[in-house]
Amino acid sequence: MSKLDRERSIMSSFDLKKKSTLIGYGIMLLALLILTFTMLYPFGTTIFNSLKSKKEIFTFPPTYFPHHLVWGNYKEGFRYVHVVRAFWNTLVLFAGNAIIPLNVVALAAFSLSHMKLPFRKGITIFFMSTLMIPSATYLIPSFLNLQSLGLLDSYWALWLPAGANAFNILLLKSFFDGLHKEMFEAARIDGASELRCFFRIAVPLSLPVFSTLLIFAFTSTWNDWYWPSLVLTTREKFPIASVVYYDIVKSVNLTWNVKFSVLTAVMIPPLAFFMIFQKNIMHGLNLSGIKE
Repeated sequence: MSKLDRERSIMSSFDLKKKSTLIGYGIMLLALLILTFTMLYPFGTTIFNSLKSKKEIFTFPPTYFPHHLVWGNYKEGFRYVHVVRAFWNTLVLFAGNAIIPLNVVALAAFSLSHMKLPFRKGITIFFMSTLMIPSATYLIPSFLNLQSLGLLDSYWALWLPAGANAFNILLLKSFFDGLHKEMFEAARIDGASELRCFFRIAVPLSLPVFSTLLIFAFTSTWNDWYWPSLVLTTREKFPIASVVYYDIVKSVNLTWNVKFSVLTAVMIPPLAFFMIFQKNIMHGLNLSGIKE
């Protein structure tokens, strides 16, 4: 492939010869480096403090890197905090958030995209308008509804509200709008029902965006602590975020180096999960914005 056939990037070598372009490029790189440092610094502080001794944690002036690695902090932290049980509770919550809400959200998005529903545009605008409402405004009504249904202190109190996610509905609808309607019309002519069109045609073609929603469900389940702490009263059912808050952050029995060791162990799985599936996230978001 010759140089003329290559796709031109945002800034070519000719642009970089200009002094104004170099200055602007340097400012952007500097801003990115500062942003990267501010985001990585808390992670490094948590990891390195988990390997320090109690005395080194409170030394002044403080040191960023530990002088001696104390791996026993992790053993002591897992002795006081039931992290394994919290991991299992989080996986159970994620399984419910992946199966139940996604089926409801996907069927709603498919109905708005490929079925002739009355007031379809009005329903879509209604879903879009709910994104502007702060979640704190309907926190108490949701709690009272679950209380009247007798679903408090059960995982259904977390699974059912997750099924009414307007953002996921609009994201899936945006992707479904890009699928050719002729495929579904041909399937209907052959006698396929709407559910068959959805499961046999729409779902296989939408695996990238479904994988993106699964990743979003995992991160939200892993990071959410307030709502589970509100609707769950049994400590044995708490997910990892609630355990971190009550047993680590608010604990007065654990030393800071032990707290940092447990926080580091809790921090690693979502980071590894994101690094493994980051291409799926970007690919799914890019596909969801394509319109034909």
